[in-house]
Amino acid sequence: AFAELLARESHDLVIVARDLPRLNARAEEWRVRYNIEVEVIQADLSRDEDIRRLELRLQNLSRPVDVLINNAGLALGLNSLAGSFTAGIRGAAIDKWGHKWPIRILVPGYAIGIIFENMASTSTQILIWAFLLGISAPPINISIRPLWKQIFPEELVRGAYGVDTALMNSVGVIGPAIATTLSLSSHPGSALSACALSMLIGGFALERIITSRSWAHEKKNPNEAKFIKVPAIQLLAIEGVFIGLGWGFFDVGVPAFATLQGVPHRTAWLFAIMSVSNVAGGLIAGLLKKRKSSYRTMRTIYGAWALFSLPLYFTSPNWSLALVGATLGLAGGALQVIYFEVLELVRPAGTATASLGWLWTIEGSMAAAGSAMGGWVSKNISPQFCLGITSAMLCIGYLIMTFGRKRLAAADISPTEIARTEAIGDTEDLTE
Repeated sequence: AFAELLARESHDLVIVARDLPRLNARAEEWRVRYNIEVEVIQADLSRDEDIRRLELRLQNLSRPVDVLINNAGLALGLNSLAGSFTAGIRGAAIDKWGHKWPIRILVPGYAIGIIFENMASTSTQILIWAFLLGISAPPINISIRPLWKQIFPEELVRGAYGVDTALMNSVGVIGPAIATTLSLSSHPGSALSACALSMLIGGFALERIITSRSWAHEKKNPNEAKFIKVPAIQLLAIEGVFIGLGWGFFDVGVPAFATLQGVPHRTAWLFAIMSVSNVAGGLIAGLLKKRKSSYRTMRTIYGAWALFSLPLYFTSPNWSLALVGATLGLAGGALQVIYFEVLELVRPAGTATASLGWLWTIEGSMAAAGSAMGGWVSKNISPQFCLGITSAMLCIGYLIMTFGRKRLAAADISPTEIARTEAIGDTEDLTE
């Protein structure tokens, strides 16, 4: 999709792939249709000799390459899809057996899998290990959230969620930067080695924490409906479908738009600005005092999030998209924190970890679908249309949350009402 976008703009191309007949057919099609020069290089990027041959071509200053687009991401996409599909299952394992044994099994298994991924020499091996790593990823991030309620009193839990969200989002920015630096060093395999080591350190540190080891997972209430039959969960699942699709379109639309405008290097800092704002939003939300119900706070922030997205279609990959991205990141980071609160209040007992996992299964899978559709939309309509779809999806999500208020009634109880109820209960206890 990116290559044809550049071809439409009359840019000469150097295209790389394993399938030479298909590559030649596409090159000839673009030469005739767009009147451009297309150089063909057959290469398998899992083979060192092909990578070196490609490096030599890039170093040829007599025929310089001005814009480089690395689209060899099938393994990453397969890993993400496998991870999102199985997040609920892994979360349910934590809810059933606690942190101890799932962490002890999944963490070293995942680290060993990364080492084998690093040793893989063919594209098939890389894809197999990417898939296995996706389905076996330790659910450390979602399994930590239930622990905060054990560590902190109720009035400080929101702040803990805020710090948790900010740290997770920070690592999402810093981690890829470190991995890229290591990958471009003289020892590119050190990136995956560092990933395996980090997983071992983090996983076993979590397993050794007293709160984690002593965490008593909730017992399910036999009188409650099954997870997917709970009206509040159904509502959040529907909302997750639209939000996942929206961000899938966004993740493809931004780089496609920047590439089409001849500024692909801006993609990185546009996403970086959004990520930093996301961290700030999480911290700010953690500082908010509980004056309203969690649902009302979430709806307010959600409304701002949808409102901030409306100019997306009219931006360009410059300060305008950076500004809109920053406001989206700020509201999105804050929304994550309050979303945890709402989910904690409406989920059925015994699903502290699985609830987040299953909802991520839906949202993550839809994000993958949105990315796939975003590639087609960017190619056949325009990248701006992808950004417009993102705005539409966020607005639909807001409407779902607004009109689904009754389903989220358990999260729509103000702190004043809670205090009044507790006071009445204390009075009745004294009377008895």
